[in-house]
Amino acid sequence: MKIAVIIGTRPEIIKISPVIRRLENSSLDYKVIHTGQHYSSNMDKIFFDELELKEPDYNLHVGSGSHAEETGRMIIETERVLKAVKPNLVLVLGDTNTALAGALSAVKLRIKIGHIEAGLRCYDKNTPEEVNRVVVDHVSDYLFAPTDKAVKNLLSESIKEKNIFLTGNTIVDAVYENSKIADIKSSILKILNLKNNEYFLVTAHREENIDFKEKFGGILEGLKLLADSFSTPIVYPIHPRAEKNIKKFDLKIPDGVLLTPPLGYLDFLKLLFNSRLVLTDSGGVQEEACILKIPCVTLRDSTERPETLNVGSNLLVGTNPDKIIEGVNNMIKRKPDWGNPFGDGKAGERIVDVIRSLEVNI
Repeated sequence: MKIAVIIGTRPEIIKISPVIRRLENSSLDYKVIHTGQHYSSNMDKIFFDELELKEPDYNLHVGSGSHAEETGRMIIETERVLKAVKPNLVLVLGDTNTALAGALSAVKLRIKIGHIEAGLRCYDKNTPEEVNRVVVDHVSDYLFAPTDKAVKNLLSESIKEKNIFLTGNTIVDAVYENSKIADIKSSILKILNLKNNEYFLVTAHREENIDFKEKFGGILEGLKLLADSFSTPIVYPIHPRAEKNIKKFDLKIPDGVLLTPPLGYLDFLKLLFNSRLVLTDSGGVQEEACILKIPCVTLRDSTERPETLNVGSNLLVGTNPDKIIEGVNNMIKRKPDWGNPFGDGKAGERIVDVIRSLEVNI
């Protein structure tokens, strides 16, 4: 059995880390292929260093571009490496262009595919991630679903039950394993002169938000209303594309919003679990906030993490400034007494156990 693990973005590195750690401690032969979809040091190499993971065996250095350019280059380069490695199984995670390129490359080479975080749906095909995750699910052979809801989504699309495995979400493993490390190693609160539970945290990077002036402007206006209503610092680690679009659209960062460069995972995790509330358009942050009992306001009209809405840890508000401030006022009053719907922190172990059980058939 030879396994190729294909990753390319910060969230993938974080979420795949529990699986890689368990592969490392197993007898299974595996190689890590990094497409380089996120390519700056803070969004790439630092995560391997902080999480004490070995460097990728292959780095394709694809970088960013349009969806067609990015995905096309990744398919070409991934196919080249897969032909050299000759794996029996390719593992991809989530809904990125990296996951799509990895799955398409593998299926064309008739290599079995395992999709970690399978079955998520927001039912909004205006989001590129929704298209990616649906395609990857339907070309995959083994679907590792994080929740009962995800399993039901897959079954409703006529995917065979025997190919679906309920494992829990690896983000729980990652949060449990790394939050204690972050608390010890990270000095980010001291560096930014912040106090525990006395600041808001913001992430906004999704294409459907920051690539449109009206939506991105609405988010920034919402942050202005937030700064005017609360005497609370607002910390915004800004994505390079978001920073570029602020200049492109001639937008203004409101007073009271502290911009930082992209952060390492441990610094971000420490900022998150010490924050009063998080505003985000990230699916992963919605999950992490839920696990860490941090109220979350999501700057989107739909989410593929409906479990967070069901347990009451999260509220969808879109990008309308008035809805943003209303959502914050509602969530800030909510007691963080919700349960964690994403599993017990043993998803990585279950995924590797399933792979071992499949070994004789691949």
